[in-house]
Amino acid sequence: MGKVGLAPVIGMMMAECAQVGLMFAAKAAMSNGMSNLVFVFYSNAFASLVLLPASLLFHRSQIPPLTLPVLSAFFLLGFLGSTSSQFFGYAGIYYSSPTLSTAMLNLVPGFTFILAIIFGMEKLDWKSSSSLAKSVGTIVLITGAFIMTYYKGPHLLMTSSPPNLSLQFFMPQTNWVIGGLLLAIDCVFTSAWLIVQASILEKFSAELIVVFFYCFFVAIQSAILCLVMERDLSSWSLKPGVRLVAVLYSAVFGSAFQVGVCTWCLHRTGPVFVAMFKPLGIVISAAVGTIFLGETVYLGRYIFLILGGVLTCIRSFV
Repeated sequence: MGKVGLAPVIGMMMAECAQVGLMFAAKAAMSNGMSNLVFVFYSNAFASLVLLPASLLFHRSQIPPLTLPVLSAFFLLGFLGSTSSQFFGYAGIYYSSPTLSTAMLNLVPGFTFILAIIFGMEKLDWKSSSSLAKSVGTIVLITGAFIMTYYKGPHLLMTSSPPNLSLQFFMPQTNWVIGGLLLAIDCVFTSAWLIVQASILEKFSAELIVVFFYCFFVAIQSAILCLVMERDLSSWSLKPGVRLVAVLYSAVFGSAFQVGVCTWCLHRTGPVFVAMFKPLGIVISAAVGTIFLGETVYLGRYIFLILGGVLTCIRSFV
C-alpha cells in the first residue's frame, strides 16, 4: 500500500482505537477521584512489569549497555512523552472531555511536521506531491482542530439522553478554555516525543526495550512528583471498580500496546506518518461518545471528520 505497506497502516488504526479508549478510561478514573499524577504512575508502573519480560524475550541480544548517554536519552523520552505530555493531557481531559482531547490531538501532525523539517527528518519540496499533501494537511489540521473546539454548528445527529448504561462519572462540570490550553501544550510535547523517539530508534532498533525504559522512567518520574504533590492518601486507592479497571486498561492497552505499536510503526515509517493518523481518533471518539454517552454530533465536527479522514488517506498513499 503506497510507500509504507499495509502493516503500519493497520497498526496505527489499532493504536488510535486504543488511544481513544485510554482517554475515556482516564476520564473515568479522574472523575472517580484519582488524580492525573497517580493515574500516570500506576499505568506506567504496571506497564513496566508487563514489558520487562516481553522485551527480554524478544530482544535478548540487543540490550544496550546502560551508559550515561543511553540512560539520558531514555530519561528525556520519558519526560517528554508522559511525565509532561500525559500530565498536561490528562489534566486537559479532566477539565474538558475525551472528545475535545481527540480534536486537539489533531494539532500533533502539524507540530510534528514542523519539528521534523527543523531537525532535518523531512525535506520540504514544493514540487513533490508528498510534501504538498503534508503542508496542506498541516494547515488544515491545525485550523480544523480549533474549528472543532470552538465551532459546533447546527445539529446533524442528536441522540436521546444517555442510556442507563452510560457512566455518570463522565459528566463533571467542564472548563473547555483551560482544558483546551492544557491539551495544546500536550500536543507540543507529544510532537517533540515523536521526534526524540525517532532519533533514538535510528541508533537503537529494539522497539520493546525502548518502550520498556520509556515506561520505567515515566513511573519513576511520576512517583517522585506524586510523593511531593499528592498528600491525600485516598487518591492513591485502587479499590476494585472504576479506578482499577481504568488503570489496568491504560497499562496494557495504553502504555504497553499503544505505545509499542506506535514505536514499531515509527521505526519503519518516520514520525510524520505516525502523527498523521491522529485525525482517525476523532472519528472513533465521536462514534463512542454518540453511541454510548448520548453526545450530539454537530456540523462543525462532521466537516472536520471528513477532512481528517481524507488527509490521512492522502498521506498514507503518497
